[in-house]
Amino acid sequence: MITLHTFGPAFGLPDPSPFVTKAEVLLKLSGVPYETTTKGMGKSPKGKMPYLDDAGTVVGDSTFIRFHLETKYGIDFDKGFSPADRGVAWAFEKLCEDNLYWAVVHSRWVVDENFNKGPRKFFDRAPLPIRPIVIAMVRRQVRKTLHAQGLGRHTKPQIEEIAVRGIEAIAAFLGDKPYLLGDAPCGADASTFAFVAGFLSKSFDTPMRDAAEKHANLIAYSARGMKQWFPALSG
Repeated sequence: MITLHTFGPAFGLPDPSPFVTKAEVLLKLSGVPYETTTKGMGKSPKGKMPYLDDAGTVVGDSTFIRFHLETKYGIDFDKGFSPADRGVAWAFEKLCEDNLYWAVVHSRWVVDENFNKGPRKFFDRAPLPIRPIVIAMVRRQVRKTLHAQGLGRHTKPQIEEIAVRGIEAIAAFLGDKPYLLGDAPCGADASTFAFVAGFLSKSFDTPMRDAAEKHANLIAYSARGMKQWFPALSG
C-alpha cells in the first residue's frame, strides 16, 4: 500500500500545499490504492511535503512522485494526447509550480492580513513563550527565500501583476474545455487544479483571488475537480 504524507485539509482546500494536492490527484488518476497520513514530516527525504512511501521506496517531491507512478505502474497521465499537447500541458504545470507558487507564498506568508488568517495557525503547537520568536524567524526565512528566488525582489503590486497575468493565461487556454487539454484530465490538471483552487480559497483576500473569480471557467474548473477528487470538500 502506498502512503502519501500530507499536511491535511486546511483553508477549505484538500491541503494548504498545492504540491500535496497535486500528488493526491495524481494518485487518484492513477487508480493505484493509497492512504494518507499527516505524520512523518521529520522523515521527509527532502525536508518538505509531500513524500510517498511505496512499500519501503520513499519518493520526495510531487514531480518525482509522478515519475515514480509512471515508471513503476506504467501510468500514462497524458494518454491519448499529442506530443505538442503534452508540451503545452507541461508548460502550464511549470507556470503554476515555478512562478505562481511564489506569488502564493508571498500572499500568504508576507502579507500580514493573510498570514494572520492562515499560516499563523501552523504555529499553534509551538510553546507560547517562544511562539513569536519562531514565527518571526520562519517569516524572515521565507522573505530570504523569495528574494533569492527573484520574485521577492519586486514590489507587492508587481508580484501581483505577474500572478494575475499567469491566471489570465490559464483561463484563456482552458476556455470552455472541462480540463486543460479537453474532455479528460491530463497530468498537468493535477497541478493546475490545485493552484486554481488555492487562488479561489475564501480564506485569503488577494488580487489573485479577485482575478480568478472574474473567470466563470476557472470557478467551474475548481468546482469540477473538487467534486471529482475531493467530494467531501465540495460545496
